[in-house]
Formats: sequence, C-alpha cells, structure tokens
Amino acid sequence: MKELILSLIAGLVIGVAFKLLKLPLPAPPVLAGVLGIVGVYSGGVLVDWISKTFLQA
Repeated sequence: MKELILSLIAGLVIGVAFKLLKLPLPAPPVLAGVLGIVGVYSGGVLVDWISKTFLQA
C-alpha cells in the first residue's frame, strides 16, 4: 500500500511540475496508456500460465 501512495504522490508532483513549466505531460493518451498497462500485465500472466501448464518437469 505504501508503494501505491508513493507512486501516486510522485506522479502528482511530476504532473504539477510539468504543468507549471508549461511542458507537455510525459504520459501517453489515456486510453493508449491503459491498454498498454493491461497488455503488459496480461502478457506476464500468460507467460506464468504457460510455464505452469506446459513446462512443468
């Protein structure tokens, strides 16, 4: 839980700093970012499932 709160705080600080400096936000568009995260997580889960199902010795 501590990591989640620290991540949120770090993101907020960076977002505020970029806005104050009038720079574009260092993040992908919302939908593309969410889909990217879902894809990374799904890929990891898929590899775990394949290794447990087919590669057990």
